[in-house]
Amino acid sequence: MENLLSKINNPTDLRKLPENQLPQLAKELRDFIIDIVSKKEGHLGASLGVVELTIALHYVFNTPEDLLVWDVGHQAYGHKILTERRDIFHTNRELNGISGFPKRSESIYDTFGVGHSSTSISAALGMALASQLKGEVEKQHIAVIGDASIASGIAFEGLNHAGVTDANLLVILNDNAIGIDPSIGALKDYLTAVKEGKNPKENNIIKSLNFDYSGPIDGHDLPKLISELERLKTVKGPKFLHVITTKGKGLQLAEEDQVKYHAPGKFDAETGKIHPKDESHLPPKFQDVFGNTLVELAKQNEKIIGITPAMPTGSSMKYMMEAFPKRAIDVGIAEQHAVTLAAGMATQGMVVFCNIYSTFLQRAYDQVIHDVALQNLPVIFCLDRAGLVGEDGATHHGVFDIAYLNCIPNLIIAAPKDEIELRNIMFTASKGLNHPIAIRYPRGRGENVNWEQPFEKMEIEKIRELQKGSKVAILSTGTIANNVSRALSEVRNSELFSHYHFPFIKPLDNLAVQEIVNSHDEIITIEDGVIKGGFGEQINSVVANHNLNKKVLNLGIPDMFIEHGTVFELQQLCKIDVNHLIQIFNTFSNA
Repeated sequence: MENLLSKINNPTDLRKLPENQLPQLAKELRDFIIDIVSKKEGHLGASLGVVELTIALHYVFNTPEDLLVWDVGHQAYGHKILTERRDIFHTNRELNGISGFPKRSESIYDTFGVGHSSTSISAALGMALASQLKGEVEKQHIAVIGDASIASGIAFEGLNHAGVTDANLLVILNDNAIGIDPSIGALKDYLTAVKEGKNPKENNIIKSLNFDYSGPIDGHDLPKLISELERLKTVKGPKFLHVITTKGKGLQLAEEDQVKYHAPGKFDAETGKIHPKDESHLPPKFQDVFGNTLVELAKQNEKIIGITPAMPTGSSMKYMMEAFPKRAIDVGIAEQHAVTLAAGMATQGMVVFCNIYSTFLQRAYDQVIHDVALQNLPVIFCLDRAGLVGEDGATHHGVFDIAYLNCIPNLIIAAPKDEIELRNIMFTASKGLNHPIAIRYPRGRGENVNWEQPFEKMEIEKIRELQKGSKVAILSTGTIANNVSRALSEVRNSELFSHYHFPFIKPLDNLAVQEIVNSHDEIITIEDGVIKGGFGEQINSVVANHNLNKKVLNLGIPDMFIEHGTVFELQQLCKIDVNHLIQIFNTFSNA
């Protein structure tokens, strides 16, 4: 049988196929995604679930003239393959390869850069209103959004606005009852009732918002999809199509375990079986240290609460949910709500651990300032995935948190260098602080196999001297301290270097910093966050404000968005990997 996918370079080629050949193309596209992701890793289940929808959208609409926006972008692999990137798809998420998410600079078919959820409706509406103003009345604007993403506040804001316009906007709800973890909430219950035919037709949320609603229809039925999309092209104003899909469609194990196969790592393309890894003697992942420690603390204190916005597996809050289901809350993709919910609980004396990925806390910045810090409520923010996260790239790196939190009054910022410190900072915070605290820790594994040590209360502000030297003081915060220690073990004249670790970035012990600066000739600061506004610039301000007249070299993330690659490759790019640090330190030891 002739291979169709090999001849499809763009949607124009796709539209030349007779409709009866599209099911074969769908199988080939699904197999292509499975084959590449099985070897190269990436997001699997979401893209498998929308293969037919992807083909139908590019078949019916005149992309890229018609504007198609994918929400989050986990599901856009098929879209990328059909839009001139088939032959380079194997570079997906690799350094200098294509991005794992739609990206405007990569392709004219990627109409909007995504990575964080729930932005598609607002973006597509903005495009539709702009088209109106330009007189482009026939141009189509389509937003594809999942049932987990549409529950987010910004998605509702977009729907609310679109419903009072006559914009040529089509919102497609890709309803598979799961985001990364299973969807939760009243809206999910409503959509389930609609799918099961248990919701009265007059009780339709979407119609109430002035959308022309159709569905639900089978998202894997290509003829039905194409027919309905063709009809909707002729309908004016805001439209809403409810499509039912199965995440992981076409790979049995991915359909059966949709959480695991969201991003399964390497697996057998034929069977779907994930290649086993021997992790028995490895240090734990930081997320698991958090999750297990939270359960340990919760057993000792019934006022401890856990909150996560839709990331119970990724954050390991699932352990708390299993142990204390009434005291662990998944609020869905709703970071703003998560923060203010935590604030509300804190007013009533609860000890609230609010676990949000560093990159996603950006979405709740006002709530951190206005609802938590301004009221000085002792919410404990646990910022997973701080620093460089690797292949997910610029949308997901947690490199801005030190800079954007540093300016907020009342807020303590902590950055443990290993799992034992993470446990102890969590323990210290659980015993009661007079201020809110943000604890940042990275994606991936720690340093210690024997990490479950007895808790020790930590002294806020205290700086740890890891090595005493005579000439150069290296000041680091967080887990990047381990790169520094490894580099110092190989540098010439190591005795010249002192190394100080700052478990607490804010408040800063100004007197101790002044003593360190005064007792050394030169100062180096190192962080796995942005230099602009970060830890190093905080040290600079101490030096400047007290006229200490010492040279300070700031190392960290430069003033640019860092793209995708392995964490090691990206540390090399930023010159904070061990080898670059050795080279830099050696220039100081020779001076």
